[in-house]
Amino acid sequence: MISDVIKPGLDVLFCGINPGLVSEATGHHFARPGNRFWPALHLSGFTPRQFAPAEQEQLLDLNLGITNVVARPSAKAEELTIDELKAGGIELTEKVERYSPKVLAVLGVTVYRAAFNRKKAQVGPQTDLVGGVRVWVLPNPSGLNAHWQLPALAEEFARLKASL
Repeated sequence: MISDVIKPGLDVLFCGINPGLVSEATGHHFARPGNRFWPALHLSGFTPRQFAPAEQEQLLDLNLGITNVVARPSAKAEELTIDELKAGGIELTEKVERYSPKVLAVLGVTVYRAAFNRKKAQVGPQTDLVGGVRVWVLPNPSGLNAHWQLPALAEEFARLKASL
């Protein structure tokens, strides 16, 4: 199981869907080489340079963290069941209540819709709170998400950063 990068009072807690197989093998979030999380984080101004997955703990110094909706690793998010996503939403809500980040940034509109029963949610700020915390849905940075290229991902991350 991959550990959360988390502490109380973060500015943003980024929440992936679940660990991929490379992340599970390395113990680092967003570790697959084609994943655009780390480049988008840098290009949007959240980090002063592009971090490698092995440097994930340095995010805490920037008041940023990472968790997942579901802890079970898989090759593709589609392998997760709706029951796993809903249970993950409950666990994530409890985690957010415990750690109180300013913003929960869920990386993937489809997972947000499923985990929190928000069928009409779109990318961007949400009107609903999770665990009393503001929610912003970002596009899934996986290389498998061809609808969003890196410049558009970075622009959406930058919109979140500007809202802080």
